[in-house]
Order: sequence, then C-alpha cells, then structure tokens
Amino acid sequence: MKTFKKALSIVLSVMLMLPLGSLCLASAADADYTIVSPYADVVWDGDNAWGAYKGSLHSHTTYSDADDTLPVMVKEAYNQDYDFLAIADHGITGVDWNKAPAIQLLYTYQLIIDNPYEHLTDEEYEAIKNGTYPLYDGTVRNKKMVPVLGANEFNNLSLTKNHVNGYFLAPDKGNGFPGSENELGYDQALAYIEKHGGLSHINHPGDWLASNDNPDIVSDPESVKTIGDLILKYDSCLGTEVFNERNGTTGYDRILWDNLLMYTLPYGKNVIGFSNTDAHHTGTVDTSYSIFMMKENTVENIKETMQSGAFFMVTRKLRPNDKIGPDAEIDVANTDKPIPMFTKLTVDGHKITVSAKETDTVQWIANGNVIATDKINGTGTVTLDLDNINGAEDFQYVRVELFGEGGLTISQALVIDDGTEALDFVEETTLLEKLVIAFRGTKLYTIFSELIKLF
Repeated sequence: MKTFKKALSIVLSVMLMLPLGSLCLASAADADYTIVSPYADVVWDGDNAWGAYKGSLHSHTTYSDADDTLPVMVKEAYNQDYDFLAIADHGITGVDWNKAPAIQLLYTYQLIIDNPYEHLTDEEYEAIKNGTYPLYDGTVRNKKMVPVLGANEFNNLSLTKNHVNGYFLAPDKGNGFPGSENELGYDQALAYIEKHGGLSHINHPGDWLASNDNPDIVSDPESVKTIGDLILKYDSCLGTEVFNERNGTTGYDRILWDNLLMYTLPYGKNVIGFSNTDAHHTGTVDTSYSIFMMKENTVENIKETMQSGAFFMVTRKLRPNDKIGPDAEIDVANTDKPIPMFTKLTVDGHKITVSAKETDTVQWIANGNVIATDKINGTGTVTLDLDNINGAEDFQYVRVELFGEGGLTISQALVIDDGTEALDFVEETTLLEKLVIAFRGTKLYTIFSELIKLF
C-alpha cells in the first residue's frame, strides 16, 4: 500500500507540474510586445544597400589641448579610412577646417611649448572633402571624408571632467563656455546646447564618477539617477559615450549604459551609445569609433543617424570585467586586425537575427545581463528567439555584442515595447538639494575636495 501511495503521489506531482511548465513556456511565447530596432530601415543588401561609414564625433587639436595640429589629426583620420570626423576642441566650436576657430586664451600655452595653431589650406580641404587628396603612400583614396562642424566639448574649465559634447552649433555659440563643476556643469552645458538648437551627449561619464577607483559606482542608484535625469530632462541629449579612446577611465561605462537604459526606458527615452576616439594625438585614432549605416555619407544623414541610433560602436582596447566580459583584455589598437562587423541585423516578431563577419563570439545582453552566447567561425548568422528565453517578457531591451580578433563591436539597444504607457518625467529637486548642487558646482568646493584626497 505504501508503495502504491508513493507511486500515485509521484504521478500526481508530474501531472501538476506539466500545466505549470506549459504555462511558463506559453507566457514567453504569448507575451504581447514588439521589438523596436534602430536598424529597422537599414537596407542591408541589394542594389540599394546602405553603406557602412566609419567615423568619430570627438577629436582634438592644438587649438585646445591636443599634441597634434588640425591638419595632422585630419590627415591621420583620412589615412585610416575615416568617412567623417568632428573636431570637438574644448570650449571651441568647430568651423571649416581651412579656417581658424575662435582662439581661447587658456590654450595659448600651446604656442609657448611650440605646438602651433594650424589649419588646412583651401586646396587640401576641398581634396579631403571629395576624396582626391593623396594618402601617405601617394595613392588617391577616391572616397570623401565629411567634416561634422559645430562640435564643441563643453565645460573646458571644469576640474571634475563633467564634459558634454555639443553638435551642429553656430560658429559663434559655445566658444569659451567655462562650465561649473559636477551636476551643475552638466545641466548648464546641456541647457545651453538645447537652447541654441544643437544635439549633445555626455562624455566619458566614468571619468566624472571616478569608476576606476570604485567600479560599483556605475550601478549605484544615485549615480544612475543623476545622469539618467539629465538625459530625460533634455530632449536634445541623445545619450552617453560608451567607449572613449582607450577606455582608460571609462572601462565600466558599458555597464553604466545598461543601467541608464533600464532607468530611462520606462519614461520612453532611449539612451543612444556613442564611441569616439577622443584623440589628442595620432596614436589614438585607432582606438574607439563608430560605424554609421547610411544611404549616403552626408552631414544630414550623419545627424539623422545620431538621433535614430542606426550605427554600431567599436573599440580596440578594453579591460576585462566579470559581469559582461570580455574575459581577457582587448588590446589591438594600431594593428591591422579587422574589426568584427555586423552585416545584417533584423527583427521578425520575437526573433532577432544577426549576420556577422570577422567574429568569434556573439553575445546577447538584456537588462544588464548576458542571456545567450553563440559561436561564429569568422562569418555566420545566428538567431535569438526570445520566446525560448525565460523571463523575456520582462526585458526592457536587448543588445548584441560581437567579439573578434580585431576588438569588440556592439549594437544599440533594441527596445522591448509592451504597450505600457510611458511615465512622465518630472524633475523633483528640493531646495536643499538645489543648494547642495550649487555648492558642488563651485570651484572652491572642487579644489577643497581634491586637496582632501591628497591627505
């Protein structure tokens, strides 16, 4: 009898478990949501296929604090097959490369240390813009490089590295903008850029957070809220840099980006990730940059792509981390190793399909966690079916990363839209908080804080 009862209990338990298991699978498959892809309009193949254009929106010259002149930096990018480039000197709004921008007193030290102010000749500028300028080896490139003008790295007198890049500003806007410190400086710069019709993103946020000394700070709710609220407050603020140059002070900004996405998406605001060289000399031109998917390489299309997110981020140098990789350091800058690259990224229902080349591993990330990995032997196609992923109905986004011999290339976030009405963002700052922000924004506070760190 005991044996019979035991067998019966097992049978009943199995019978009870089956509907529950079926229900769990059904919940993922039947969940009502749409995957919104920034690449939805890209034409990947055929006669009308869009091009993949290499560029950086953040580079420097001796007009501010770089080691190399504007002609040297521009020609290096041109020789490294860049299709577009923005010179975003500190506190100096970029103008045509055959003209001198507004000179700032702060950077006249460059002349003292024999770093001259220089710009291209009219002939050089036109030849670079139409692709007839010769490469270093004397051959003609026959492919234009587009200048993205009106770029400026704001808060040039800031001690706390609360830097913001503004874009598409008029030549007389933003020059000499000094900037306050910390949160106040961010807010002032973003407000100025929006007022004057520009677009912006927050630069190297890990540098301001000092995440090298405290990696956990990129997941600290207050840190995420501070940066997230700035992105929500200003429509013209598109997002943040995820990769910056060698990622020396920004090695955890990829994790911060995931946290920012989870913070802002409930309000209906995506966080576009940017990858820039932030080059101050020619040795860092091959570090971090972007690949824009566009019909044609024009300023208008570059601006539209910045806003839509139809581009990929590349880095050639990144430290390892235990949360989302890489397992080992990436350090292939200034080598001829080809970057891993998306050749197609499409969505069909709850399925995301990626075709890639020069790729070893495809990594899928949702809500800050690795949810799947696939191996590709150089070239291949893989599909992620969210209906087969437990908990997928709770994802806010999915993004894709390609690891290969030539570095790391990552997609923008593909947003999961379940039809929930977006929250209204209301800035809630008490009088005491405003006073604290104002005090933290002063040079006196910052200098005092830095002196304390020395003891």
